[in-house]
Amino acid sequence: MWSTIGELGEFGLIERVTARFPGTGDVILGPGDDAAIVNAPDRRVVATTDLLVETRHFRREWSSAEDVGHKAAAQNLADIAAMGARPTALLVGLAAPPELPVEWADGLAEGVRAECALAGAAVVGGDTVAADAITVAITALGDLAGRPALRRDGALPGDVIAVAGNLGLSSAGFALLEAGVRGAEDAPRARAARSEPADREGGAPQEPGWLPCVHEHRRPRPPYAEGPEAVRLGARAMLDVSDGLVQDLGHIARASKAAIDVDSTALVPDPALREAVALLEELGRAGRGAVERMLFGGEDHALAAAFPPGAALPPQWRPIGTVAAAGAAGPRVTVDGAPAQPRGWDHFR
Repeated sequence: MWSTIGELGEFGLIERVTARFPGTGDVILGPGDDAAIVNAPDRRVVATTDLLVETRHFRREWSSAEDVGHKAAAQNLADIAAMGARPTALLVGLAAPPELPVEWADGLAEGVRAECALAGAAVVGGDTVAADAITVAITALGDLAGRPALRRDGALPGDVIAVAGNLGLSSAGFALLEAGVRGAEDAPRARAARSEPADREGGAPQEPGWLPCVHEHRRPRPPYAEGPEAVRLGARAMLDVSDGLVQDLGHIARASKAAIDVDSTALVPDPALREAVALLEELGRAGRGAVERMLFGGEDHALAAAFPPGAALPPQWRPIGTVAAAGAAGPRVTVDGAPAQPRGWDHFR
């Protein structure tokens, strides 16, 4: 039995991993040939690609291989949904040290498979190569099914900005992980920091209220179905919130040559986010508050879209702001009318 991917070898690894990936009705030819063949009923293919690099995007001491697989797939599938498309296929590249345990590669593949199942996509191919650090590179494909693509340049003055999905949880989860809080096993230490009573003797342990934030950072939950649904609802522009709400809305503002104002009172923090912020303060990690994390945190992979005024939005879409003409200040994002300096993620900052 092989214990590392180096012992298993490149082709053994490929055969082992691809055996986990079922096909879908979109797949004409899956892994095993020089290239895959995927149905494109719309005759347009939506495509995106992204990378996850060890220590830059994830750390093995606080994320399992399955966590990394979920996250790698989710951040790409969310980009497809943000164009108003339905995800169809993924191509997965893995660079890793030969001494990487085979079980880690198995876990990564399982995480990718499970996330694809949530979005309705299939893994159709990829590549492997030896490297000093783990890098996961994914290309995702999607189908518009005759719908117009939702780009960033369609917002008009008077439009309503609305969000579907979570905001701020992943940012708080990352801060907790950096503080050494990994999961439910750290609840006693967290309770001690907050002077909370221990669980009742003989009772079932109570899941800490902040735990969903840690889960959200490890395995974001993009609202895949809301991408195509936004087209039906009349959205004129949309994107995936991956680098912070204010920073990402700035992309819509610049592309649409418009100004966007966010109403902070419309940002209602999830109870888990409030719990996480309170715990961070008591652990001596005071920083961003709950609303600030919703404005400037990242990696939740929510969807933000501009809808015509008066659009009948279902509860999944929460109005949080408005679009106006750019004015003398040019395209920009304000919060409660005041200029907001983007403080989201930048790989080179």
